[in-house]
Amino acid sequence: MGNIPARFRGEVLSEGVKGQKRSLGDDSEDDEDTKHMNSPQRKKLKCTAKYIYDTLFVNGENSDITIKALDKDWPLHKIYLCQSSYFASMFSGSWKESTLKEITVDIPDQNIDENALKVALGSLYRDDVLIEPARVVSVLAAASLVQLDGLIQQCADVMSENISPKTIGAYHSAASSYGLQTVETSCVQWLERNLMFVQNRELLLELSLDLFKKVMSSPHLFVLQVEMDVYSLTKKYCFLKVNPSWHRDPKVLGKNVDSFYQKFETGEFLSSEKGRQFEPLFRALRFEYIINDHAACKQLQKDNIIPEDWLLPIFKQQWLRMLRVEQAKDSGPKEDSVPAEQFEIHSQRCGRMITKEGEYCWRWTGFNYGVDLLITYANKLLVIKRNNTTHPVSSSISMQSHRSIMIRIHVVSYDPQGGILYEEKSNTETYSLNKDEERVLIGLSRQVKYPFQIGVNVLAVTPFLLNESATEERDRQENVENS
Repeated sequence: MGNIPARFRGEVLSEGVKGQKRSLGDDSEDDEDTKHMNSPQRKKLKCTAKYIYDTLFVNGENSDITIKALDKDWPLHKIYLCQSSYFASMFSGSWKESTLKEITVDIPDQNIDENALKVALGSLYRDDVLIEPARVVSVLAAASLVQLDGLIQQCADVMSENISPKTIGAYHSAASSYGLQTVETSCVQWLERNLMFVQNRELLLELSLDLFKKVMSSPHLFVLQVEMDVYSLTKKYCFLKVNPSWHRDPKVLGKNVDSFYQKFETGEFLSSEKGRQFEPLFRALRFEYIINDHAACKQLQKDNIIPEDWLLPIFKQQWLRMLRVEQAKDSGPKEDSVPAEQFEIHSQRCGRMITKEGEYCWRWTGFNYGVDLLITYANKLLVIKRNNTTHPVSSSISMQSHRSIMIRIHVVSYDPQGGILYEEKSNTETYSLNKDEERVLIGLSRQVKYPFQIGVNVLAVTPFLLNESATEERDRQENVENS
C-alpha cells in the first residue's frame, strides 16, 4: 500500500490512531471531524402554526373564555380573539363581557352555520384558510359578524375568481348584503358580458328586478345581435318571474312566452297586479332602435305588452329625426356636441360572434337614417365602411358628401365559466366618413382567442337633447364649406 495516496485507499482520515490521545485544542482535527460526520436523518417537526391550531383551537387547551354560539361551546383564548374588532371591543372598556368567562353570541344571520363559524374563529389561530367556492357565502357571513377584515377580503377574492352561471345570483346577493362593492361590480360586469348568451331558466329566476334592469339598461351590455333581442330577453325574464314553476324544454320557451302575453289586451299586462312591477324594465329599453325594423314593429303589436302611448312619442321623435337628416340639418354626431354620458344613453348596442379565423362582413338590420354601415373582420382587423354604391342595400341611402358617426368597440373571448381569456377595447371615436370610405376600428393581437364576441355602441344621428338651433347652425356652415 506504501506509496498509494490516502484518498485512493478508502481511509477515513478523521479517525485517530488507536491508542493515541487527541488534544482538546486541536481545532483542525475537529473541523475535519465535523466535515465528515454523518448528519442524522431529518425528522419533520410539527409546524408551529398547526400546533397552535390543533392544541389551542381544536382541543381548547388553556382556554380562558368560552364562546357559546349555535348550540356549541367554543373554548377559546382572549389573546387570539382580540384580533377580531368584534371581540376586541367586547373585552375592552367597561363592557360586562370583559370579565365574564362565558359569553353567548347571538347569530341572527341564517347564512351562518357551525362550519362557517368554525372557519371564521379558526382563522384567528392560523395564517392560512382554504375557502371552498360553494361555502364562501357562509364564511363571508361569519367573517362579517365577527369583523375579520382579512378573511372578508379573502372571501371577496374567492367570489370574484369563481363567478359563473351557477354562482352569480348568490354571489351578487351576498356582495350587496355584506358591502363587497368590488364583488358586486364584478358580478354586474359578468352579467353585462354573458347574460344575453346564457339565458337559462335558473339564472334568470335568480336575478332580482333591480339587477336585471341595471344590466339590461347598461351601455356596456353585450347584445347578441340588435336591441330587439334585449326586448325578447326581457319578455322571457318577466314570464319566468310570473311563472316560476315553468319547467319545460327550453326550445318551446319562446312560443310559451308569446302565447302568455298575447292573451292580454294591449298594455293590460303591465297594468295588472302581477305585471305592474315589470314596467320599469320595459321603460328602460331603447325603443328607438327597436321600432326601426318592420318585423320588430309587428312583433311589438302582436305581443300587446307595450301601451301605444309609450310608443307614439318615440315614433314622432324618429320621424322628426329622419326629416332633420334628410334635409341636411344633421350630418351625424360631433365629438364636441355629444357628451360621453349622452352617448352612453342614446347609442345603439349591437353585437356579433366570430367563431373562427376567416373573413367576415356584415351589417345590423334596421333603418339607420341613410347610413349603411358595413363591418368587416379579416387579418385581425375590424374595419367599418360607409357603404353607398358597392353593396346592395334594402333601405334608402344618404347621399350627403360626408356623415359622422360615434362608435366604440369591445372584443372579449371567454373561458367555459364566462371569465375573460382575451379582451380588447377601443375609445369612443368620432369618424367623419365620405361615401364608401373605410376606417380601421381596432386591431386585435395574435393572442386573440376564438370564438370571441364583438360588442358595438354606435350613434349615427345627433340626439335631440342638445341645443338644436346651435347644432343646425353648425351643420349649415359645414354644408356651405363642403359645397
